[in-house]
Amino acid sequence: MGKGDTGNIVAETLTNSATDDASMVNALLSQTEGGIERFTADGAYDKSAVYEALTSRGATVVVPPSKTAAVSKKRTPAARARDARVSRAQAVGRRGRKKKSGYHRQARSENAIFRYKRLLGSRLRARDPDGQQIEARLSCNILNRMTALGAPQSYVLGR
Repeated sequence: MGKGDTGNIVAETLTNSATDDASMVNALLSQTEGGIERFTADGAYDKSAVYEALTSRGATVVVPPSKTAAVSKKRTPAARARDARVSRAQAVGRRGRKKKSGYHRQARSENAIFRYKRLLGSRLRARDPDGQQIEARLSCNILNRMTALGAPQSYVLGR
């Protein structure tokens, strides 16, 4: 998960290949403080539990609904937030919705994972679970430090 537009990793957790990504949102949120302005992720996070966890923290959820997504009958704030995404996708199409919602920002988190794997390797070296957790946390801290020291400053021109 990134903090603002810095590209920093602010929460991490280790899972096995059988763990659903969306099921880890609460564990990741418990590592953060304060409000979350925006949560952008891929379609694997199109779950009511994700919307509930994030809307309760005041976040705008930018997750593409599945192709077969339908408007919910529930009237909770989380269901209304998801229904708005589903309705928007139906009105302007999936591609149009992605463009209008700023979904392209999701690529920033994918880029952070790419940098992690490229610079630090795609495998953990520690053998026991506690050591692996520590290794992952240290690796994220190293990557954040490298990003802070060497990230270029980008500006939009001509708007």
